[in-house]
This record gives sequence, C-alpha cells and structure tokens, in this order.
Amino acid sequence: MDRPRNGPLVLLLLGHVITALEVPLDPKLLEGLPQPPTITHQSPKEYIVDPRENIVIHCEAKGKPHPGFSWTRNGTHFDIDKDPKVTMKPHSGTLVIDISGGEKADAYEGVYQCTAHNELGTAVSNNIVIRQSRSPLWSKERFSPIVAQEGQSLILHCRPPAGLPPPIVFWMDNNFQRLPQSRRVSQGLNGDLYFSNVLMEDSRNNYICYARFPHTQTIQQKQPITVHVIDMDSLNDTMADYFNDTDLFSDKPVGERPPSFMVPSGSLSSKMALRGEVLELECIADGLPTPVVSWTKLSGEIPSHRASFLNFNKTLQITEVSEADAGEYRCTARNRLGSVHHTITVSVKAAPYWISAPRNLVLAPLETGVITCRARGHPKPSIRWSMNGLPIEDAPKDPSRKVEDDTIIFSEVQTGSSAVYQCNASNEYGYLLANAFVNVLAEPPRVLTPPNKVYQVIMNKPALLECLSFGSPVPAITWFKDSRSSMLDGDPYVFHKNGTLEIHVSQAVNSGKYTCVARNNLGISENHVYLEVKEPTRILQPPDYRVVHRNRDVLFECKVKHDPSLVPSTTWLKDGGELPDDERFRVDSDSLTITDVTESDAGTYTCVVNTSLDQDSASARLTVVEAPPNGQPDAPTDLELTDPGARSVQLTWTPGDEHNSAIKKFLIQYEDGLHQSGVWHNLTEVPGTKTTAHLKLSPYVHYSFRVLALNDVGYSRPSMPSRQYRTNPAAPDENPYEVKGHGTEHNNLVITWKPLTGLQANGPGLLYKVMWRQQDVEEDWTSVSVANVSKFVVSGTPTFVPYEVMVQAQNDYGHGPKPVAVIGYSGEDFPSAAPDHVQVVVLNSSLAEVHWEDVPLRSVRGRLQGYKVHYRRERSLHRHNSHHGEQRTESFGPSRTSGKLPNLHPYSIYSLHVTAFNGRGEGPASATQRFETPEGVPGVPSFFRVSASDLDSLTLEWGPPHVRNGRLTGYTLRYQTVNSSHDLGLLEELDLPSNHSSVTLHNLHHSTRYKFYFNARTQRGSGPALTEEAVTILDRAPAVAPAFGNVSSSVSEDGALISWEYWGPEKHLYVEYIIDNSDEDWHTEKVNGSQFHVLKGLKEGLAYKVRVVAGGQDERSLHRSEELLVKLPAIVSPQVDIATQGWFIGLMSAIALLILILLIVCFIKRNKGGKYPVKEKEDAHGDPEIQPMKEDDITFGEYSDEDHKPLKGSRTLSSGTIKRDGSDDSLVDSGDTQFNEDGSFIGQYSGRSERDAAHESSEPPSPINAMNSFV
Repeated sequence: MDRPRNGPLVLLLLGHVITALEVPLDPKLLEGLPQPPTITHQSPKEYIVDPRENIVIHCEAKGKPHPGFSWTRNGTHFDIDKDPKVTMKPHSGTLVIDISGGEKADAYEGVYQCTAHNELGTAVSNNIVIRQSRSPLWSKERFSPIVAQEGQSLILHCRPPAGLPPPIVFWMDNNFQRLPQSRRVSQGLNGDLYFSNVLMEDSRNNYICYARFPHTQTIQQKQPITVHVIDMDSLNDTMADYFNDTDLFSDKPVGERPPSFMVPSGSLSSKMALRGEVLELECIADGLPTPVVSWTKLSGEIPSHRASFLNFNKTLQITEVSEADAGEYRCTARNRLGSVHHTITVSVKAAPYWISAPRNLVLAPLETGVITCRARGHPKPSIRWSMNGLPIEDAPKDPSRKVEDDTIIFSEVQTGSSAVYQCNASNEYGYLLANAFVNVLAEPPRVLTPPNKVYQVIMNKPALLECLSFGSPVPAITWFKDSRSSMLDGDPYVFHKNGTLEIHVSQAVNSGKYTCVARNNLGISENHVYLEVKEPTRILQPPDYRVVHRNRDVLFECKVKHDPSLVPSTTWLKDGGELPDDERFRVDSDSLTITDVTESDAGTYTCVVNTSLDQDSASARLTVVEAPPNGQPDAPTDLELTDPGARSVQLTWTPGDEHNSAIKKFLIQYEDGLHQSGVWHNLTEVPGTKTTAHLKLSPYVHYSFRVLALNDVGYSRPSMPSRQYRTNPAAPDENPYEVKGHGTEHNNLVITWKPLTGLQANGPGLLYKVMWRQQDVEEDWTSVSVANVSKFVVSGTPTFVPYEVMVQAQNDYGHGPKPVAVIGYSGEDFPSAAPDHVQVVVLNSSLAEVHWEDVPLRSVRGRLQGYKVHYRRERSLHRHNSHHGEQRTESFGPSRTSGKLPNLHPYSIYSLHVTAFNGRGEGPASATQRFETPEGVPGVPSFFRVSASDLDSLTLEWGPPHVRNGRLTGYTLRYQTVNSSHDLGLLEELDLPSNHSSVTLHNLHHSTRYKFYFNARTQRGSGPALTEEAVTILDRAPAVAPAFGNVSSSVSEDGALISWEYWGPEKHLYVEYIIDNSDEDWHTEKVNGSQFHVLKGLKEGLAYKVRVVAGGQDERSLHRSEELLVKLPAIVSPQVDIATQGWFIGLMSAIALLILILLIVCFIKRNKGGKYPVKEKEDAHGDPEIQPMKEDDITFGEYSDEDHKPLKGSRTLSSGTIKRDGSDDSLVDSGDTQFNEDGSFIGQYSGRSERDAAHESSEPPSPINAMNSFV
C-alpha cells in the first residue's frame, strides 16, 4: 500500500544514496562550506542549430564559491568580449550568439568546450560540436516518361539532396495524397520506390518524391515522374505506326518468374550496427506472382520483444541493439515458382558506455579514498585522466595520489589538495567524459533531518527513519529508542549507510521516540524523531459480483476496518471513473445502492477507502439482464455449411438477441447420425464475437451441427440442427493406444489395447491386426486379425520372456499407420525356492529384526517384487493369558535381505516364516522360526476408583491390567491435595504389592480434594497411570461450598448472556433454565470451559429462572448457583395509520371500482329491458307481442350472465364486440335460418314489432362499448 506521508522520505533517501559523497548545498544549513565545481547542465555533444534562431550553448555548474566560466573553440581560447554578438548569461556559462542581424550561423560552426572553475578546481564540459542545419534544394532535372511492360519489375529513384540532419522521404501525387503501397509496391530505406511487378493500374504521370527536413520544417519536391505500363499488343501496334507495321517486340507477354532480389544485390552482404542503436535490414524482391519475404537468424533466435517486421515484411528492425544480435540473418523471397535467399552478416560495435562512472569524493585530512572510472566498448576504450582540465601527466605532482589504469588512489590526503579530475574513455565510435572532484574537508557532524519529525507508518509495512547527516570525516550513526540506555542493534532493525534506520515489519511495539547520534573525531550531533505505527485499513466485506434484472435495485457493500486515529474516506468508482450524476446512486458509509437499474448501469464498481497513510480497494462487476425468463440469449439461427472438404467444413450462424447480456462464447455440438443418433457431443467453442467456425471432421460420420450461446445468465436453447453433412470413409488415422503385453498364466501372453471409437474407425469393417514375436529370438511376426474385442491371448509361451507387441487398426479402406512396438512379458510362475538362512534378532520388547538370504534368480520365474515375512503371536508367556494373535505380514523390497517387525507384544512367543513373491504370487515358505520377546512395561490398570470416603480417610480399589506384558511386581500410588484455585500440594507416593486390589488411606484432611495417580509395575518399569479425584467429607454430609459468585445476566438481540465466577474443582458446567411459574423440566445447556454462556431461542415477553450447575464425571450435580430471574421484553409492533397504507388505499379503490361497474351494468340492463333466454321469457310473460315488456318488469334479481352472451350462431366483429345494429333484422331479411344444438329455431326476436325495434334503436349507447372504442 502507498504511504502518502512517507513518499518524500523515500525520494530523499534514494537521492542521498545515489550521491552519498556529494556535499549538500543547503545555504541555511551549510553556509560557507567549500565545494569544487560540478557541471550540472550542458548542451548535447552533437548540436545542430536552426539558422533562423539565435544559437544558445548551455553550460551550468555549481560550487562554493560559485564558479567562473570560460570557453574554447576548436581547441583555442574563445574570447567572447571581442565579438559583440556573443554574450554569456549572468551567473552562468551559457553562451547566446545573436544572429538576428543577418549574421550567418555557419560562421560559428566548430567544437566548443566549457570550463567551470573556482579556487578548489576546474570542471570541463563535453566537446560540443555546433553545426548549422541544412535543407538544400533538389537539382533541376527533367525526366522522360518511363515505359514498362506489364509484369516487369521497376525502380523509381528518389535520390534526395543531402541535408543536415538527413531528410525524411515519402512518395505522393500532385494532390498531396500518399501513393498506396503494398507487398508489390513499397518504398525502400534509401527512399526509392520499388515495384516487384507492374500492372496496368500503375500508369500515372504524378509519381513525386518529397523530402521533409525536420529541423527547419521544410519540404522539397522532386520533379514528377511519368510511368506508362502497356501490354505487348498495344506496344506492337504503337511501334508499327512508326516503323512501317513492323513488329519490333515479341507478342509473348512477360511470363511468371521466380523471385530475385532487387535490394540487396548478390547472395551475401554485411552490416555494422552500434550497440544501443536501431538495426534495419532490408530485402526487396521482384517476381511474378509477387514474392513473400520472410526472415530467420541462422545463428540464433530473432529477439521477438525488440524486433519488428516493417514494410510488408521486407524490413527487419531491431531496437536497442546488443552484442547478442550479431550473427547471420537470412531473408527468403518465395512465390509458387521458387525461392531465393540472401544472407546478411551483422557485426555489432559499441561506443564506450559506463560500467562505473567516477563519483565525487569527500575526504577528511589523512583519510584514504579511490576514484574509479570503468567503461566498456568494442573495441575496448582507452582511459585518459586529467586534473583541473590538464592531462594528469602535466599536473602538479602529489605524493598522496597514485594513478593505476582506470583508478586513482588517494592516501593520507592533505588540506589544500582538493581538485576536479576528468576521466575520458574513448574509442573510434565515441567517447565519454566525466568530472569527479576530491574535496578535502574537516567538518564536525551536522544532522540535516528536521528535528522532532513524526513518521507514521502502517503496521506490517517497512518504516524508514531518516538521519541525514554531513561531516568530514563521515560521521558514524547510532540509534536509540525512548531512553539512551541501550543502542539499537540486530533484528528487527536495519541500518543503512546513509544513516537511515529501517524496520522491515513495523509493529505497535515499535512506536515511540527515536534518537539518532552522528559522531566523528571533531564532534557530535543528535536529533529526535517519532514513529507512530497504525492499524492497516482493510475492506472486511468487499462488494460481490452481481447479476441483476433490469428495473430492480442492487446493493454493493463495502465494510471497512481502520485505525481509530485515522479518518477514512470512501469513494465509489464506475469503470475507473466517477459515478454518474444520478439520484438513483445512493452512497452510504459502507454501501452503494443503485435503484431501478438500467442497462447503462452495467460495469465494474470499485470501492476505494483512503486514509492519510494507506488505502484499500475492492471491485465487483454488475451485469444487468432482462427480467426472467428472457435473461439467457435467444438461440442462434440460420445455420449454414460452406467450404466443404474431405475432413472440414465451414459453419456460420446468426446470433439471437443477447437480452442486454453480452454473449461470451458459442458452443458447437454435433450428432453422429450413423453411429450415435440422438446423442449430441461438444465439438468446439468460439468467442462470442465470432459467428463462424472452421470445423475439423472425421471420416465416415454423418454430422449434424447445432449452436448454443452463453452469456452471464446462462446458455440459450440449442439452435435448430443444420443439414446433415456426410464425410467419406477412409483408412484409420490412428492405431489403438495403451497397448500392453502381460501374462495371466505361466504359459500365456495377454495383449490388451484401448479400442477405437466409432468416430475413430474412419470406415466400416474395423479390425485389429495383433502382432507379436519373442524379442531377440524370433525374426518373423505372428499376427491375427480380430474384431469387436480389446484383448488377445497368446497361449503356449515360455515363462516370463520378453515379447515385442504391436496392434494395428484396419478397415475396408485400408490399414492405419505403422504401429510402434511395445515390450511385454509372458506370464510369471510362482517362485520355486524359499529364502534360506532365516535368523531373528530381538531388539527390544516390541521390535525384532529378521535376516535372510536372496533366493536364486532362476528360481524367481518372473520379476522379483520382494519378500514377505509372515508372523503371528502364538501365546503370552504369562500364565493368565494364552491369547493367540492374528497372523501379520510385513513386505520388503527385492533388494532387501533384512527387515524389522514393529509393534510386537512384550513377553510373548512368536513364530514366522519368509517367502519370496513376484507378480504371480508367493513361493514356498522358509522353515518356521520362533522367538520370544522380553518383558515390557504393563498397560493401565483395568479400573481404579474411590469406593468409600470418610472424614479423614478414603478407600481406593483397582484391578490388574488387562495387558500385563510381564510379571507384575507391584503398584505405585501417588496423591496430592488440590485447593479451590486448582493449585497442587506436595506429592505423596506409596508402593503396593501386586496381590493387593484395595487400600485405605488414613489421616487425611477433612473436606479436602485429593488427586490420585495409579499405575502397575513390571521388572521393565512402570506403565501408564490412571488418575482420579475425591473429596473427604465433613460431619459425614456432602461438602457444600460457595462455589459460584457474581452470577448476572444481560439481554440483547442475540439472546440472554449469563456470566458467573466459579471456584470449584469440577470441570463440567451447565446452564439450566425454566419458564417462571411453570411445571416443565429444567432445560440444560453445556458450557465449553468459559465463565459465560448465551441462551438463544428464548421467547420474548416471558420470564425465565436460570441457574449454573457444576457436575462430576458421573454427571451428578455437586454445586448449584442461586437462581436468577431473567425477563425478556416483548416486541412492540409499530403503530401504523391504516389510512395511509398503500394496501388499504388499493383495496378501497378496487371496491369503489366494482361498485361503479355494477351500477353501469344495472343501468344498461334497465335501458335494454333485459334480454332473457327465450324459454324463460315465454314461461314468464307468454307472447311478447301480447304482453309488452315494462320497465317495472326488470329487476336486479333476474340478472344473469347469460344476458351478456351472444346468441348461438351470431357473428362478432374482429374487435371482439358483438355486432348490434340491424343484427335482429338480418335474420329475416337474409333468410338465414339458425338452429340451437337441439335443432330448435332461434327466432325469438325476428318477428318483433316496430315498437320494439324503435325502442331498441333509441336506447342509449352502452358505457362498455364506449370504453371498447378506446382500445
């Protein structure tokens, strides 16, 4: 994590390390401290100037006193006072040459060198070569049109004028449009335009080469070149007009030809490159068809991370060239008629480069120091030293100075011997010049770090406490923490050479006051700083990846833990930027809520928590999908098979709707209608951005394909299958694999293999040709062809001999590839001999070692896998125990002739025998050997208990061990008192005879707990002990002590927390509770070794009695606390105004709407007069013409759903409403006759009176129909 407040510290520290010997020049701290000159800024070695601007040659330096400056030009002193156009900037050595008055810049060309000097020495700059930039004009020339035959190669030369720096060349037409380039037409490194072969479309009259001079930003233009490309027929017709119809050229056009190189010439060339520069190799070829160029390195690999193939692969460019790039590079041009090669031998030279540049040296009088100047180059650079600008051979002699090649050694330097030394490393390709001063100073220590600085750092991060100092001699730095009692040393502290104290992993205990002391022989200086170690900021609950349906809400949580003294700030980002300015985004202290999610809200959301010292961040992605069930993409459609091949086909499809969740991939499945119809297999997957796949197929398969799309919600339904694509049969492409040969009997060889699938068979009639022969014995192979099996048994073989085995697949269309032979062995037989000279060495009571001799190799009759020792315990030597143990076996490797038998029973008789075994099984057993194990320590007594207790005595009983492991010699009883705080008293020990089974201990303390340890003994020692505890009684009543105290309770959302203090010895504690004033049994919950317990599941509003109980090992209650009454408050439901609740308002609105609908229906019924079924109206009213309908006859009680149903046989409009106007008359007018299902005529209203018709026509429009008109 970043530490914002410690950033400047790190930068200062690094700066100090880099210039550890440089004198600081802070005038407030070190005013008056002398320092020789140091060049801080200068112009580049090669300085090309613009003739339109003033010439500025930089030279800046520092030193104390501030240095003066002078210049040389072309090796002689340059007197700037004599030239009014040349000035030097104040307090600087920078020259400004004013050429604004018409002076020519080339008059000031030359080699300049700056000198900075004060009383302590002289520093010099590099040789700065000043040259004027030049952009000469193109020479005047006229070009005749170039006539080229179609298919020929062609070169258009550019030959730009030489400029300084060289121009950038490009080809355009007279409309300043770049000419298109391709693999056929391209520009070479020299600026020429190369045509591998010309086409008719290359004819144009405006091929123009342009040269841009970057320094002056000018562009020069060559005269346009005209190119005419003609075919042979046109050429002969043209020339015939001039030469009396004579064909001067052949009718044969330029034919196809293999490649040849236009650039470079020949088959070999060489190229030299400088280390660190850019290497460009070029090969341009002609040919028809257009050749393709490729590159290889004959003596290694082309560095892929630094190499680029440019200009349609015709140029190989390698950046940052190193010595490893030297070697032979081959370019190959190839078309379908052949290929041609050219080899370029690259050599790499190197101008000098620093291995160790000289560094400034600050020494105290009589100290020793070294200045080193190490550089490399090719050829090896030479080293020349100068002192204060003069060759060191001409400098004043100094007995404290010794020059040895690239090193100057100073010993016992004297005051006044300060100087600046120059190192020049040069070869024919360049030079390096560096200044390094030797400053002889005598200064007491000064601590430069500000006093009382406070460093804050995050726990487990490194802390860097500065103690920047200066002194001469260099001060020794020591550190102290808090008091000055002891100096810091060792872990966890690291002391840097510049005085910085580092703590790799800061902890809270490292906080405090630190004192650094700088000391040399001239004095002492100290400084105090403070370190505060803070808790790290951590996101405990990061946001989770969410897939949310559109229009839903989403919540991202971001719960943080931080140091209490730091104030965190939480920022939420979307896709790395700020959140949208939308009120739907609500940021809380530890969460982000987005309401009514839309598709634009999808993206990555990041929670960033910052403090002044560190930060933590966590991200989660939000995917917005359509509401279910449409979250998955729709199935792909329009499957099409194209480009059919013998074993391949191209499948394309159209993706379905993504439903706002991008398709991640497509799964292509196939069905084999020939071998497994109805079963779909996965074939391949392609990215979601593709809608086509090139499928590799197998022969003899009837393929059908389908495609499924996958997004974040899931897979789509499969597409409809494609049309069936059948591949032709072919010979097998592969043979069965996992071919093995082994024997199951001593005279057979079983050859097994994994059979081919139907898809791998490639055709009908699949067979397996099984071949075998005895290795190194038989020359001819024995073979047999089998079908529908995966093994073959060869009988009558010798025992365990090697065979070469092969299995080849074949079908009706041929054989598979030639198989590879594998080695298998025929069957093994049981070993015929037993191990001899078996001996047993008993090591202790539970371990024995068995020795034997190898069986003869010829008796193994197979591959020896090892030896087995079978042993069993026949009986115990104790008369009370004659147990017979089960037989056990230990296996050992084939190279072993001994092995150990662990976990033996002491004091027992064992028998054993040894066998050799191979893959078939075990051979005969050796002669049985018997041995005895000595006595061991006994097991635990069978039981141990306290049978009786009294005021001052306890009676103990026990039983002998079930496992005696020898003759018992007695028992050992040890006991001691245990007080209420579990402290143990003095240990007493008592030896008891082996024939005793009880003992009574007298004169014990009353009402005291005792702890007993009881074990049995043999001659070998004591066995493990049983422990028991018991308490003596007082007045023959159970001892009741105040074992519990401070029993209390508190109620929270998690339950009732019961806490207590307990001083008793029992370790089994329980909390019992019961509802107050109830008759039910007490509920019990066990406590896991603590002094508090939370009761969960208690009912609100009830009171409970609670007590704490201590029990013994027999679960009997020995101590109980006082009962505690715990009341749980009832949960009060919040009072809600029902009139403001949404559900109540909705219910009332629904009731009002229903009432309105009923009123409308009644109004319609009343106006329509009520249309009842015919039969009911006849029964109730007789003939409607005799008894006309009255309004009073309509009652709500007669309402029926039948009134709203259309008559059977009536027509309805397309909108779903019943056609009303004139519908009754149409029955009569049209003469249509309609019948009920029973055949009765529906004509109840067909003969109605005019009064009835007029009454219906004048009825008001139905509100229901009026509503339908808006639909």
